[in-house]
Amino acid sequence: MNYNKKTVYDADVKGKKVLLRCDFNVPQDKKTGEITSDKRIVAALPTIKYLLEQGAAVIACSHLGKPVATFEGYVKKQVEKGKNEADITREEWEKSLKKLTLAPVAKRLSELLGMDVIFAADTIGPDAQAKAAALQPGQLLLLENLRFAKGETKNDPAFAKALADMAEVFVSDAFGTVHRAHASTAGVAAYLPAYSGLLVNKELAVMGKALDDPKRPFVAVLGGAKVSDKINVINNLLEKADTIIIGGGMAY
Repeated sequence: MNYNKKTVYDADVKGKKVLLRCDFNVPQDKKTGEITSDKRIVAALPTIKYLLEQGAAVIACSHLGKPVATFEGYVKKQVEKGKNEADITREEWEKSLKKLTLAPVAKRLSELLGMDVIFAADTIGPDAQAKAAALQPGQLLLLENLRFAKGETKNDPAFAKALADMAEVFVSDAFGTVHRAHASTAGVAAYLPAYSGLLVNKELAVMGKALDDPKRPFVAVLGGAKVSDKINVINNLLEKADTIIIGGGMAY
């Protein structure tokens, strides 16, 4: 199966700023905020290390959880859950955002890489822009949670362009989110030359072999909650798999 996708090995990144979309949506302890599994961070290391070794200045970005980007949206969501609108405060909303900061991820990245990881307090705001502009080859900057910006999930062109304006090359390495048409996964590719990261390339290679020439019996195990996202996948697998096992929220 040929996906006709160029990888970081095809990109000239020396001396350039690279916007790297990662999947740092890691599980955390609800009380302490401590990362309970860093597997997704570790999975991104090969691409990060390669880019840094090639002399790139890396601007990493990711989402974490499902924050509500505006106070108005937060109020609406809480009311839908049955809360009294008069009891919902802006402080409560801001507290919910702080729980989903990527600061702990920046700290863990620093430990794993053995280097200082610069952390921006926003995504496309003054802090991010200043730190991206000052970033030197061999340095790594992590932007704050992309979903703190309301333009991210709506694939807002203005937000996508603001992200792209900080870099010269885009590398997509968040395999778990590449199917979403968000600003940081799809939108930025309209403004920058785009390449797949090593993790995405590995997943595509494994997936291609599994679908083209699977070992038999071929059993597909699917989980998750959003059936609508998976209907096309299931229909495709019906033609290829010997057995399909569906669990998680989809089973209900």
